[in-house]
Amino acid sequence: MGIHSSWHRSVRHLAGWAIGLGLMMGNAAHAQIGLSPLVIEAEAARGRSQGTLTVSNTSEDSVRVRMYAEPFTYEQDTGFATLASDPSDLSPYLQFSPRELEIAPGEVRRVRMISLFPPSLAEREYRAAIFAEPLTLTTDDSAGGLVFRTRIGATVYVRQGELAPGLTALSAQMELEPRQIQLLVENSGTASARPEIDWQLTQGDKTIAQGQTAATSVITQQTRLVSLPLDAETTVTPGQYQLTGTLTWLDGDSNQQQSFTVPMTIQ
Repeated sequence: MGIHSSWHRSVRHLAGWAIGLGLMMGNAAHAQIGLSPLVIEAEAARGRSQGTLTVSNTSEDSVRVRMYAEPFTYEQDTGFATLASDPSDLSPYLQFSPRELEIAPGEVRRVRMISLFPPSLAEREYRAAIFAEPLTLTTDDSAGGLVFRTRIGATVYVRQGELAPGLTALSAQMELEPRQIQLLVENSGTASARPEIDWQLTQGDKTIAQGQTAATSVITQQTRLVSLPLDAETTVTPGQYQLTGTLTWLDGDSNQQQSFTVPMTIQ
C-alpha cells in the first residue's frame, strides 16, 4: 500500500446495522442513525491509514451526531465489551473529519477517518470500536417517560507490521438451553480474525447434524466460544461424538483455512 492506503473491508461489504454486531447501546426500536461498514481491517503504511464511514439518518427529524472511539474486546463467553484501557487501543491515534455533524432526515453523510502512528509505536494490532451517537436524548413514552441515548458502532482493526492470525479449535461442549454446541476457538496469532465455520457432528459412521456459522470475531491472543445451533428436529442422546469442520477467514485479500476434529461427550 502507499502512504494514503485505504481501509480493507474484510466482511464482504457489511453495510447493515450495528444491532447485528451487538454494538447497539440503548433501545433498538428508537435507533435514529445507521452506520457502515460495520467491520474494517487495515494495514498501516508508514504509520498511516485512512478511510470513510457512512452515517445515515433514518428518523423524521434532523439529528446531530458525535463520532468517537473506545477500546474493546470480545469476551470468551459474553462477546462484545468496551474497556477502560487496553495496550492495543487504537483510539488515541484516530482522527475524524468531521467529528460532529448535522444530518437531515433521510440524508447520508460521510466521515473521513485517519489513523496516525508515531514511528516509535510497537508493531502489533491496534483496534477500537467507533461509535456514532446522537447528541439529543430520546424519551420513550411507552416506557413511562424513560430517557435514554442510543449509539451504534463499528469495529476497526489496524495492523502495524507484518501480522497474521493463528486459529485453532480446542474443544466442544453441548448446551441444552438453547440447544447448541459451543466450540472453543483460540487465536494464538498476532492479528484478530473473523472465521466462518463449516461443521459436522457425527457418532460413529452416522451424521447427526451439520451447518455453517456466520463470521465471528476472535481477538488475537484470546479464546472465544462460538455457538453452533442445532435444529429442533435434531436428536442427540448421551454418548461419544466427534465434531469436525473447517475454520475459514479472510487475511488480507486471501482466504485462510484450518481444519479441526474434536471429540465431544454428551451426558
